[in-house]
Parts: sequence; structure tokens; C-alpha cells
Amino acid sequence: MTDQIQETREGTGVPMSAPQENTEKSSHIKFLIWGIVVAAIVAVFLPAPLFASNLSFLFYMMLWITMATSFNFVAGLAGYMPFGYVAFYGIGAYATGVLYKTFGLPIPVALAGAALAGVTIGLLVAPTLRLKGVYFGIVSLALAMAMKLVISLMPSDITGGSLGLILSAANDPVAAYYAMFVVLMGALAAGTWLTMSRLGTALRAIRDDSEAAEVVGVNVVGTRLKAWIMATMFPALVGGVEAWYTNAIDLDSSFNLLVTAKSIVYAMAGGLGFLVGPIIGASTLYGIDQLIWRHFPTLNLLILGVVIIALMLLLPRGIVGAFAQRFSRLRRFIP
Repeated sequence: MTDQIQETREGTGVPMSAPQENTEKSSHIKFLIWGIVVAAIVAVFLPAPLFASNLSFLFYMMLWITMATSFNFVAGLAGYMPFGYVAFYGIGAYATGVLYKTFGLPIPVALAGAALAGVTIGLLVAPTLRLKGVYFGIVSLALAMAMKLVISLMPSDITGGSLGLILSAANDPVAAYYAMFVVLMGALAAGTWLTMSRLGTALRAIRDDSEAAEVVGVNVVGTRLKAWIMATMFPALVGGVEAWYTNAIDLDSSFNLLVTAKSIVYAMAGGLGFLVGPIIGASTLYGIDQLIWRHFPTLNLLILGVVIIALMLLLPRGIVGAFAQRFSRLRRFIP
């Protein structure tokens, strides 16, 4: 053999062809780049409480990165667009508040309960995953409205009624900040598993053509369900931690559709289907949002809307997607 690679896989004795070697090399480079991105996130957010006097900006940046990342699990990988994504955020907030304030459980247990509540609701509505396109989006939006109504009809001595719940006794901004950091790291770890494993390949196959994926042996239902569970657990945790950080929970803020809108916009602005897409999109647009708010508070939404429209028109595939399209040879290295 002259043009074939003579190397073999370690311990197997099986010859490795040039395409196989190139694929493994690109995978290693992609994983290395992703490792650098995660290390940078840790370096920025982990020591921040030691130096920053106001943690709010970094706290909410972590919140939106997590929301956009978990949204990417179901939209970027599985091809679903849940317009009612705020339902799980609101469920997590109220589960945390009720378990802590009403039943007297410690915050860590309440947050675990929030994650369980999000997953439980996700499993209950999992049969709707058989729907496609806008139909699934409408059903998920109806879910958010239904959950808000259900909580509003519950006894006020449990959910706080129209006044909501106040968690002032649990006030600990630094602890809540680190809890959000842990949730963010968990979302990034889950994203790594979903994207870089065989499961990610199966999800992308289902997204592109579910019938063809089923023909070649992919368990369509089970694979979709794994991504869906991840996509419901993390927003519930985010809602719970944010409730702990602000010490206040009410129906309007917990089930505000703007939460869904921002999750969608931030994820799409970065680039759906890429691990780094939601990170870049959320950090960039949230930074722009805060900058506009600081200098033009009365025109904040108008200017931000113009920025988002311009971004969608100029970069319809998102920042990372546009880069991958422009430099197609580098696409295989983008995590």
C-alpha cells in the first residue's frame, strides 16, 4: 500500500484509512476547541464573586446561556420549536417556591424538586412529540397558558395567589449565583453528550429525515425523548435558581412569554445545531440589550428589535452558522 495510511488503531490491529484518520483528527480538534470554550466560561464566571460588586449582569448572562443551550437541544438537534418553553421555567420557579416556603424544605431539595417537576411535565406532554412543525409549537404554547392557569387556581396558601411567594428567608445571592453556575455547567455537559455522541448523530438524522432515520435502525421515539427530557429539566432548574436569587415569584414574571422569545432569539442568533451557537448568541445579544438599556432606557425594546431584525436578515443562520457557511472547510472543527 502506497497511498493508504499504514497506521492501525491502538490495540485492535485494524488498518485505519485516510478518511477515518481525518475524521478522528477533526473530532479531536473540535473537542479541543470546545474544551477551550468551556475553560474560558469557567475562568470568567467561577471567580467573579471574588471581584465583582454587582453579580446581576453575570448571573443573568449565565441564565440566558443556559436557556438558549437547553432550547438548542430540542430545536437545533431534534428540530422542534416549543413556543411555550417558558412553561418549564415557570414550573421550576413555583416548584422551588412551594417546596421551600409552603413545605419548609431546604433550597437544594426544592431545586431538585423543580428539576423533577420539569421532567414530569415534560414526560406528560411527551406524546405531543409525534406532532411536527407549527403544530407542536402551538401545543407547547397552550401548555404554558394551561400551567399558568392551573397555578392561579390553586389555593393561595400554597402558591401565594395573586401576590406570589416571597423567599426572603432564603436570601443568599452568592450561593444562588454559584447554583446557576452549576446548572450552566450541567447544561454544557449535557450538550456535549447530546452533540458529540452517537445520540447526537441520531438526533440530527431524525431532524433531517425521521422516516429515513427509522429505516436505518434509529429509535426515533426514544432518541427524541432523551433530548426532550434534557430540554425540560434545565429551564426548570433555571427558573428555580432565579426565584432563589430574586427571592420573589409571581405568575406574570414566571410565565412571561418573553422568556421563550429570548431563548429562541438568543439560540438562533448564535446558530442552532452548534454547541457554541447559544453561548455566542446569548452573551452577544444580552450584552447589547444591557448596553442599550443603560443608554436608551425608553427605547430599549425598539432598538433591540431593530438589532435582532438586522441580525436575522444579514445572518439568517446565526453568527456561527454564517461562519460555517463562509468557511466551509472549517465547519467540521466547530463544536
